[in-house]
Amino acid sequence: MPDIQDSVIISKPVEEVFAFASDMDNSTKIMENVVAIEKLTEGPLQVGSKFKETREIRGRQASSIIEFTEYVPSERYVVKSEANGLKVVYHYDFKPTVEGGTQVNFHGDIYTSGIIMKLTKSIIRKILKKEDGDHLNQLKRLIEGTAEEVETKKEEE
Repeated sequence: MPDIQDSVIISKPVEEVFAFASDMDNSTKIMENVVAIEKLTEGPLQVGSKFKETREIRGRQASSIIEFTEYVPSERYVVKSEANGLKVVYHYDFKPTVEGGTQVNFHGDIYTSGIIMKLTKSIIRKILKKEDGDHLNQLKRLIEGTAEEVETKKEEE
């Protein structure tokens, strides 16, 4: 069973949703804690493409290397990051809906090695759920053009 999972239907064609979601430059818009992204490899996005992702966690910045381990345009992609005995793998699947939209299915797997990481896996899972748990809904708001409306409502409250 995945450590994190979510699904959303976006009212846009699968090619458009996939292109936006797999463009790592959009990470700072999709995931609130991601503050910077830098491409480390040359050429088009493909298996083996690597990015340096920087997140702000509890007021501190931490960076990790994100690598594409699977990439099938308009169908799916898988990214992983590994550091200090922690490996996180995020799987994204994109399916066209009958209505012309896209169903995005996400699941994340957390792997730990070493006694300390194994003991803290449940805490890591909770942190990642809190940090990344709403990112598909944010993706939906961005692609459907409703993200600005949500931000305006938050500011008014």
